[in-house]
Amino acid sequence: MNTRKEKKRRGKSEHSEKRQDKKSIQKKRGKYIDFKSRVKKGDPLPSFSEEVRLNKYLSNAGICSRREADVLIKTGVVSVNGKIITEMGYKVKPGDIVKYGGETIRSETKQYVLLNKPKGFITTMFDPMGRKTVMSLVKKACKERIYPVGRLDKDTTGLLLFTNDGDLAKKLTHPKHKAQKIYHVTLDKKVKQEDLQKLLDGILLEDGTTKFDAAEFIEKGNQREVGVELHSGKNRIVRRSFEALGYKVVKLDRVMFAGLTKKDLPRGTYRKLTEKEVAFLKMK
Repeated sequence: MNTRKEKKRRGKSEHSEKRQDKKSIQKKRGKYIDFKSRVKKGDPLPSFSEEVRLNKYLSNAGICSRREADVLIKTGVVSVNGKIITEMGYKVKPGDIVKYGGETIRSETKQYVLLNKPKGFITTMFDPMGRKTVMSLVKKACKERIYPVGRLDKDTTGLLLFTNDGDLAKKLTHPKHKAQKIYHVTLDKKVKQEDLQKLLDGILLEDGTTKFDAAEFIEKGNQREVGVELHSGKNRIVRRSFEALGYKVVKLDRVMFAGLTKKDLPRGTYRKLTEKEVAFLKMK
């Protein structure tokens, strides 16, 4: 009798353990499936480490871009916990003391400044020839050191974004993310409709073929002014494309960049982006 009860008790116990094991497996599997569903196919898996590469640390602190940070690291002007670091890919841990030029680097507030660039300013941090740079136009925008995202040549006007957010800057300038750019182009002569179609089909230049996303006359009866949209970040791409078709660009104005517009932003002035605009750029 006791033996029969004991067997029955054992059976219940084993059955209970199996159920618990099954629940545990389902729970783990559920977590795994949930996690997989949150990661788009082709996206890199997120890192669960709190360490960050030294070049990214410098970029996030607003010192410079990641590319410029690599140069600083190689030259031996950056130290971590008192030790000079020249190793590419070195990772900074929480609590590490990072110094550049003998001064401790502290994380800065991220700043995002939009400028309506006037003609006659070059897009560079410093010019050894003493020419006017866009940095002189935004020097009072914030105390943090910001730098331009992408470029506009000296004679091109329009929207130019500045930030100390290295990750966002890299994202907006990388061809993969295809930041939208819209330009108002004024030419030296009337543009033929078939030439606008050539821009859409693709223009072969010395550095490859470039296709425009849109190209159309801005207003009826005026064939010298054209609106073009493209995602390419190649140097002087709009000017070179029209030159390849036999036209000279008289005026070039960037009226939209990555969804940002010149609304309420007069030429030569700047403004800080709203939280909503920053979130929009990071989502793209």
